[in-house]
Amino acid sequence: MHIRGDHAELAVGGRLDVRSAADARTVLHTALDDGHGDLVLDLTGLDSWDATGLGVIMGAHRRAGRSGRRLVLRGVPDRMQRLLVATRLHRILAIEGGLEAESLPRV
Repeated sequence: MHIRGDHAELAVGGRLDVRSAADARTVLHTALDDGHGDLVLDLTGLDSWDATGLGVIMGAHRRAGRSGRRLVLRGVPDRMQRLLVATRLHRILAIEGGLEAESLPRV
């Protein structure tokens, strides 16, 4: 996993899973604590995430809310969009362009 960017926009690539969760959490928390306004998380380069990785995203979402900020997901890959819809997290998370269950490709 690699994360590049600053306190306003971060690009995540590789795998966001149990092995990378601690590093990702640290980077996200630092970006949230050091900035203001929306923090855009570009997931275009993300290959996969597991439950731990999704937990990191949800934790960052909660932290952003507590500090008056908003975590915005951009470029969510299709298979991860399906997971967000299945878990109804697409209704909680800010997703650029939004997600609609009907528009997602079936597997």
